[in-house]
Amino acid sequence: MAGNDACQHDGLLLECSPWADEAGFERPDAAKRLAAATKTGRNPLATKGKGARAVKQSSQAAAERLAPSFPGPLLLPKDELNWDPDYPPQSLRSWLMEPQRNKPSPERKTLYVVAPPIITSAVSFMNGWAKPTTPPANDELGELEAPNASSSLQYLSAFYHGLPVQVFPQRLRFVPWKEPSQRATSRTSLDYVGLAHGDACTRIRTRLTPDKKFTRQLNLNDLIDAAIAILPGDAYAIVLLMDLDMYEDDDDDFCCGRAYGGSRVCVVSSARYHPALDVDSDIHYEHMWPASHCKIFADGLCAVEGLEPQEQVRSSYDTPDSPLRRAVEAAREAPAPSTAEHWGGLWFSRVARTLVHELGHCFGMDHCVYYACNMQGTSGLAEDVRQPPYLCPVCLEKVAHAIACELQGRDQSGKEDYIRERYEAVAAFCESWERVGLFAGYRAWIRARLSQLSV
Repeated sequence: MAGNDACQHDGLLLECSPWADEAGFERPDAAKRLAAATKTGRNPLATKGKGARAVKQSSQAAAERLAPSFPGPLLLPKDELNWDPDYPPQSLRSWLMEPQRNKPSPERKTLYVVAPPIITSAVSFMNGWAKPTTPPANDELGELEAPNASSSLQYLSAFYHGLPVQVFPQRLRFVPWKEPSQRATSRTSLDYVGLAHGDACTRIRTRLTPDKKFTRQLNLNDLIDAAIAILPGDAYAIVLLMDLDMYEDDDDDFCCGRAYGGSRVCVVSSARYHPALDVDSDIHYEHMWPASHCKIFADGLCAVEGLEPQEQVRSSYDTPDSPLRRAVEAAREAPAPSTAEHWGGLWFSRVARTLVHELGHCFGMDHCVYYACNMQGTSGLAEDVRQPPYLCPVCLEKVAHAIACELQGRDQSGKEDYIRERYEAVAAFCESWERVGLFAGYRAWIRARLSQLSV
């Protein structure tokens, strides 16, 4: 983000913040992280005849080389791992052995993207539900249109390179919901709406939004039911895009997305990512990813909780050409949002990160605790924008194995080729969105990572 809004600090935090110790989080050590990315579950450096001390030293050296590309999870106060520091890791081996894992096949390999449903004239009272009640800080924010399905499809095609991605052929419609006469109640017409798909219709509960950021919300579980009802037979997974706010249960304020991986469906809403709501979400524009790894920024958030900053020794591998450094520099040069186009790009970049995360669950991937990773869990919008768009070495191995090996029948060498091809596809997408900080940073990160892989 160019100009005075960009972070100008030099120090980067490549390990967890000091708050990790306060939270009780113990990151898997270097040897376990290396082992987690193998099919055998064994550290590849623990070769026959090599002593435990030598294995530990070589593992730590390998981890240090990886850190400027794949730093540890930040774990700042109020982050998801703060509330659940004992969340179990999922290695490649444990993912492979998951009996209910969704494996792609020639008969079931397509990702379907369902565009946000149309609001028909019979439920025109819903027309204002997608607009935040927070007054926009400028005219450009008031003119924004929600991210479209076409952009989502293009990003998915790159991120899950090798899987066909198609727009769902039917356009879903919101219509009035009419209870059967024997089940008629005294509820008002706003309590339920119907989501029509072909000749079928799913009942969707609605409610007033507890925090009043939107007029009303739709029930996520009902939307999941609708997604399951329309799942095509050849679908690897399906994602239903929503531009309306959602909630999961009565105790939930809102929900941006959820996947039922075993059912191969997920729902993602763009509503809460609207930049007009940033003023209420404690979002630091100058420290969104990749600048979220700014040490001074992390130390400042920890200091609020009474923690003293720790001295940092810069790694010899943390060079100007390392992926995270290149990402920070590229994002720093991206223009600060000032036009409707720029604000719209920022909005889409947030939706895109959540979109591939939720579909990652349809691959059987659990939340990641090994590294800062797109598959990390998140506790809210402020943490969302601090997390990276890339997959860590462990999660990348899972996707590469599913697509390159299980679907395409490639061997180990072919899988390595696939990883490079996938990086090139994502970089090409990011190039078309280079004026958006996250995508500019991601493209630079990929280019630097590809340089490392070519050595």
